[in-house]
Amino acid sequence: MDLLNTLVDKGLRRELPTRDEALAVLATSDDDLLDVVAAAGKVRRHWFGRRVKLNYLVNLKSGLCPEDCSYCSQRLGSTAGILKYTWLKPDQASDAAAAGVAGGAKRVCLVASGRGPTDRDVDRVSETIKAIKDNNEGVEVCACLGLLSDGQAERLREAGADAYNHNLNTSEATYGEITTTHTYEDRVDTVHKAHAAGLSACSGLIAGMGETDEDLVDVVFSLRELDPDSVPVNFLIPFEGTPLGKEWNLTPQRCLRILAMTRFVCPDVEVRIAGGREVHLRTMQPLALHLANSIFLGDYLTSEGQAGKADLDMIADAGFEVEGTDQVTLPEHRATGGCGEGGGCGSQESGGVCGSAGTTAPSRSDEPRTDGPRTGGPRTDGPRTDLVAVRRRGAGTDLAPNA
Repeated sequence: MDLLNTLVDKGLRRELPTRDEALAVLATSDDDLLDVVAAAGKVRRHWFGRRVKLNYLVNLKSGLCPEDCSYCSQRLGSTAGILKYTWLKPDQASDAAAAGVAGGAKRVCLVASGRGPTDRDVDRVSETIKAIKDNNEGVEVCACLGLLSDGQAERLREAGADAYNHNLNTSEATYGEITTTHTYEDRVDTVHKAHAAGLSACSGLIAGMGETDEDLVDVVFSLRELDPDSVPVNFLIPFEGTPLGKEWNLTPQRCLRILAMTRFVCPDVEVRIAGGREVHLRTMQPLALHLANSIFLGDYLTSEGQAGKADLDMIADAGFEVEGTDQVTLPEHRATGGCGEGGGCGSQESGGVCGSAGTTAPSRSDEPRTDGPRTGGPRTDGPRTDLVAVRRRGAGTDLAPNA
């Protein structure tokens, strides 16, 4: 396909595709899917070889969030039966992180529910970062604490944080349909704060919330402009007890197209398959490794993931290798902080956590969608509620973690 040849050439040069080209990737047929994966795989291998970076989540504080993000099981008004607990102590968090590192994780992601941290919370997380780094040589730590106030990103950086995650989640045009207690601009501002403090910015999206292809392209183009070093692509886990609990809009094929489009638009960044890969990609997960160079190991914040050993077996069986702590994830032009020639880094001028209590998100139909995404994308064969399991082990419990 001429389209794919053009996109590969642009990806190798870090040149931004046109919006029409990005939309065309999402509109390709199932007959062309393997060609799309092969083309995006050339771009992925050019910048990242066959390495897969493993990341491990530690939920420092679970549930009882005052924000109304419609996708989140920890949101205001959620009746999902998730674990609820207040802050883990630094040694508890360090023990949880050690399990992930022992399983091969290179980065530990520390997440806490809420609108954003107080200064006391930043102190608490700073102590946790120190404990993790003291006990795990070479590990990267990413914090994800919600909206940041002035000076907080700098304090986290001084404490040893390497990165900060704050996802855009969806397009600016539809953000108000998903969340009403904070704005899209609030999220952009926090990514800017992370950049300005010298933290590696991590920001991504959630697919499967009823968005159009145009929405998906909008948010990925916005991410390109924000220039994060890593872009997590989440696939909605429809928790019963949340406003989006009936939204089952994804097929494995659509997930692969979304990952391919993200790779073409953000060729030289760490594209991470995040929450929902087991639920929506299912047996197609190994193919997704040809598009993304990063995954989460084991469980997620409030849901169970694939067994850690199964993740490692999948990576090896697909012919990939786990990235070591002695290896640099990003291409040299990004790792050294400069964009170089040829564009493709976005403009540095310009999670799901965060949240004040207030109005709830606009209501959605209680009936499952029957027409797929609003652009008429393919439907699943039916909701796979059997694949949505609430996390009952690891952080906040007395049971061993999945790593």
